[in-house]
Formats: sequence, structure tokens, C-alpha cells
Amino acid sequence: MKILIRTLALCLLMAPLTFLSAQSSLTVEITDLESNKGGVIIDLLDVNENTVRDSTCLISALKCSMVFDDLKNGQYAIRFIHDEDENEELDTNFLGIPKEGFGFSNDAMGKFGPKDFSEWLFDVQGDTTVRMSTKYM
Repeated sequence: MKILIRTLALCLLMAPLTFLSAQSSLTVEITDLESNKGGVIIDLLDVNENTVRDSTCLISALKCSMVFDDLKNGQYAIRFIHDEDENEELDTNFLGIPKEGFGFSNDAMGKFGPKDFSEWLFDVQGDTTVRMSTKYM
């Protein structure tokens, strides 16, 4: 009985440490791409709009998928561009209108650009999947 009580006590003491070090993974799925040219540059942002990670995703069958491992639980946001010409920037016309596809988490698009950053935020707890569609002008 003493062994059972000690084991239970040890488990209770260790539980907060497990929670504090919890790591999550985020799968990002982007659809509605107009071509398989180039790649999709994905920017993962924290609640302060700082880039946590960025990566380029290969396109197949007009969609792409990227996994970000070892993230702390919390709120994040994503912005992405379909970098068709692989110049690592969003190409625009002379009026500043994007010539390549782009998007934001929660598909947060307003009439003349993205909605407020707070509307991009989503929770990551454990294994999380976020799906976004691509917007072309």
C-alpha cells in the first residue's frame, strides 16, 4: 500500500512539470492554389506579430501541407503567399494589388486587405490542424 501511495504522490508531483513542458505540433493545409508553380511561403507568428518560424512549402495538386513541430501551447497566426516566381516576395502591380495568391489564418480577409491581427489568431494545444484557402485578386 505504501508503494502505491508513493507512486501516486510522485505522479501528482510530476504532472505540473509535464504540463509546463507540453509541446505541440501544427499542421498547416493550404488549398485553392491556381498552379503548382513555385512554392508557398508560410510565416508563423506569435501573439505579438513576431515571426516564430517561416518555411517554404512545395505544392502538389494545387495544395500544400506543412508541419511545425515542437511549438509551445498558445495562440498563433499565419500569413502566406503563393510565390509563383520564387523571388521570395509578394509581387504587386503598380497600384499595390497582389499579383500572386496570399492568405491569412482563419481566412481573415477584409474588403481591402486582411482583417485586424486579432482575428488571425488561433489556439494550438497538442496536435492542431489549420486549413486555409488562397485568395487571388
